Amino acid sequence: MAMRQTPLTCSGHTRPVVDLAFSGITPYGYFLISACKDGKPMLRQGDTGDWIGTFLGHKGAVWGATLNKEATKAATAAADFTAKVWDAVTGDETLTLAHKHIVKTVHFTQDSIYLLTGGNDKVLRVFDLSKPEADPQEFTGHTSAIKKALWCNSDKQILSAADDKTVRLWDRNTMEVLKTLSFDVSVSSMEYIPDGEILVITYGKTIAFYNALSLELIKTVDAPASIHSASLHPEKDFFVAGGDDFKLYKYDYSTKEELESYKGHFGPVHCVRFSPDGELYASGSEDGTLRLWQTAVGKTYGLWKCVLPEELVSENSDTLYCNTPEIKA
Repeated sequence: MAMRQTPLTCSGHTRPVVDLAFSGITPYGYFLISACKDGKPMLRQGDTGDWIGTFLGHKGAVWGATLNKEATKAATAAADFTAKVWDAVTGDETLTLAHKHIVKTVHFTQDSIYLLTGGNDKVLRVFDLSKPEADPQEFTGHTSAIKKALWCNSDKQILSAADDKTVRLWDRNTMEVLKTLSFDVSVSSMEYIPDGEILVITYGKTIAFYNALSLELIKTVDAPASIHSASLHPEKDFFVAGGDDFKLYKYDYSTKEELESYKGHFGPVHCVRFSPDGELYASGSEDGTLRLWQTAVGKTYGLWKCVLPEELVSENSDTLYCNTPEIKA
């Protein structure tokens, strides 16, 4: 039976969506934050895409956004030379952390006490949010702008990717580089999966999987187009990727076989992430929208109410009807 993927469209942003992140699963469900060049990051209900609120205060493009596990705090990285921390329940700004250049990436420790930042001044910083007036720890070594920085190994280590075409693994305590991966081109994205210690890296048309502790290569897959972002399913059955050709590709993780590709966006895909329950993945694009895609097409989940037509005699009898309202935030 042919099943048609019907993505939910989340509108509201006025410029390209360049980053997105999910919270963990909370008693109120899970949440999704998006970073956009319009300078107005948005919080949404993760399973439906319903708009909850917009964080107002940045004076430039927002390049990075993240939520803590409990979805009580948000952090954003922006072109106004600041990272901001927000109360994700009230929407209030709680801290502005001044930087010397454009900030590209933000990530909380598991306990939400420390915030890791990186950006165009090539320095990684760790801020103690309980002592915001204290100077941050600074990790220097990258020779170009930092694109992404993530806590790993139970927050004992840091992974960073920069335009110097390297990914570096740092020890949080000694502040030294433990290992370095070098590439022929700049790394476009990085995702860290704590369960199994897997690092997902994209560069050029390649999606590469590494052991996050040893930085040993597990496998690579080459896509048909230049890829900007990829995400591994929590159960490690599938991974998805998106990039220059506006499409989302879904692959079998073990066989590396391309399972499906979907075109929904009207511009390059900048970011893609699986939800914490693995039931959907979200993509953000140059076209200014986020789209939510079902992992298992045809399942009733969130706003996807999938019903088979009662009369299996029409010419459309092999199609599944998904009465999916298009979401307008």
